[in-house]
Amino acid sequence: MKGEESTLQDAPVDEIESNWDQVIDSFDGMELKPELLRGIYAYGFERPSTIQQRAIVPVVKGHDVIAQAQSGTGKTATFSVSILQRLDPEIKGTQALILAPTRELALQIHKVVVALGDYMNVQSLACVGGTNVREDMAKLREGIQVVVGTPGRAFDMIKRGALKTDTIKIMCLDEADEMLSQGFKDQIYEVFQHLPSDTQVALFSATMPAEVLEVSKKFMRDPVRILVKRDELTLEGIKQFYIAVEKEDWKLDTLCDLYETITITQAVIFCNTRRKVDLLTDQMLGREFTVSAMHGDMDQKQRELLMKEFRTGSTRVLITTDLLARGIDVQQVSLVINYDLPTNRENYIHRIGRGGRFGRKGVAINFVTNNDVAMLRDIEQFYNTQIDEMPLNVADLI
Repeated sequence: MKGEESTLQDAPVDEIESNWDQVIDSFDGMELKPELLRGIYAYGFERPSTIQQRAIVPVVKGHDVIAQAQSGTGKTATFSVSILQRLDPEIKGTQALILAPTRELALQIHKVVVALGDYMNVQSLACVGGTNVREDMAKLREGIQVVVGTPGRAFDMIKRGALKTDTIKIMCLDEADEMLSQGFKDQIYEVFQHLPSDTQVALFSATMPAEVLEVSKKFMRDPVRILVKRDELTLEGIKQFYIAVEKEDWKLDTLCDLYETITITQAVIFCNTRRKVDLLTDQMLGREFTVSAMHGDMDQKQRELLMKEFRTGSTRVLITTDLLARGIDVQQVSLVINYDLPTNRENYIHRIGRGGRFGRKGVAINFVTNNDVAMLRDIEQFYNTQIDEMPLNVADLI
């Protein structure tokens, strides 16, 4: 348990207080470079999410920023857009350093930076353990403007003299609560010691324990603080429906009836267990419906291959567990089916937030047995939202 001792003595502040109230509700209103705007729209974003409306501008203006928002609300794109806007195309050296606690997250952030910067000719490198050190060093020497990495590998590159820090203007920590907890704190300090003294710092995190805020005082100047509360997590743009299926056994027929409708786009179907994923996949394939399954028992290679097929559209229906609900943003999904209602209500937003992420439209359909009615009401209350019975013309809404 991280930070347990300190918690017992002084109850930590888990939420920061906002001190920035400017909200800009369109990307066009943010005075971004035209090439960057083009990348944002090409990526599929239509309008900024709550955190993006608040945090992009202060970062672009050069303020130190501490931003707190749940996962799935668009934090990655918030700092990626801000950093891309701040780059000076004339400078070939490293101008931004983004650090994340895991390789997977660093690679994912890197992909977002590359995609959003598609029309800007940005040089970006993912600097993570497990890749070839020599190749990384060679690339860094040629000139990389944005380095996304894990603290260990980034510091290693600085020590070896491959990652030159004299042109760095911004350091961003994603999942800052983890980055500034015991495990990484020393590495972050070491990196920070090598940065120019006027480097801008941005922290993004879903929680902000008191100890993180304490540590941040050491290297942040008068930061802008932005808090997006949980109830501002947006289900806006996502139409939510339920289908009453009295018994568990009736779900399969209901899904098969919907199949034509769901393959209009691409759909993700969530089950609560891996066993259920396998069972449902076999049943669907047995009835000659084309579906793919993905869950945590598969190795990384298999999962990557499946995601690739899904992203390119060669598979249209993906059956999965909550494993997929966090952290994977599939652009084309506009329909999510909860074959099983999630067992904890927080997962609901992570699942259906996949579909309408960042202001894109989406539809969520919940299969509700007699035993699930209470849970459905609980979800409605928790998110202060309304889930209606599914209309017959659901195909027109997708």
